[in-house]
Amino acid sequence: MNEQLGCFETGIPIEIYGLSEKSVTITFGTAIDNDLLGLITDFNQLLLQNPFSGLISTVPAYTTLTVFFDPLSVMLSDLPGEVCFEKVSAHLNKIAQIKREKSKVIADNVVIPVCYDDDFGWDLSIVARTNKLTETEVIDIHTAGEYVVFMIGFVPGFAYMGGMDTRLSTPRKEVPNAKIPAGSVGIAGNQTGIYPMETPGGWQVIGRTPLKMFNVTRSQPSLLKGGDLVTFKAIGIDEFNACAEL
Repeated sequence: MNEQLGCFETGIPIEIYGLSEKSVTITFGTAIDNDLLGLITDFNQLLLQNPFSGLISTVPAYTTLTVFFDPLSVMLSDLPGEVCFEKVSAHLNKIAQIKREKSKVIADNVVIPVCYDDDFGWDLSIVARTNKLTETEVIDIHTAGEYVVFMIGFVPGFAYMGGMDTRLSTPRKEVPNAKIPAGSVGIAGNQTGIYPMETPGGWQVIGRTPLKMFNVTRSQPSLLKGGDLVTFKAIGIDEFNACAEL
């Protein structure tokens, strides 16, 4: 099932399709950029402020917003429609007609210390060779940028960040590593990201942060969230070890 929603003041149709019996996905476009991030953030905020009966959670991504719900609560609601998809779509269409206001979501500015030492930046030389740069130039360019967290996914706390200088663009590995250590900072295409826990992965690893990117004991387990602005600060091995001990 799929349906076209209102344009949410964009002039571009927004489409919704059934993902499962307990979820639907709204597609806002195809381009990965700050304008689309703002559009998804605004729609999500409006939906959370005006929930329908049975709404459980929402998951924003690069170009989509997935909405999870309890089917029984939806069917018992007074939303128009014969099945869950029709009822949820009706409510989402109402949200799309609400006058859009600029998001009031507060973005944090987060500085992430990174050690680009050879022991941590296994693939720094690959990124350098691919882009005809020195390793020092790669580090300088990476730390000079300001990045936007577009989404959290893959594993809890993994932040996908856009805004990376295209001079660092490097393809994913053809053969992923079986184990990428927690805190590893990687590059894949035009994105940079941080592995919050040890996991397999195919990004080019250029360094590691001593910060715990995901901790279930914190009130907000993920250190980063969608919309945050991130900068990287180069540190030496001694500072890395000192921070890691805290």
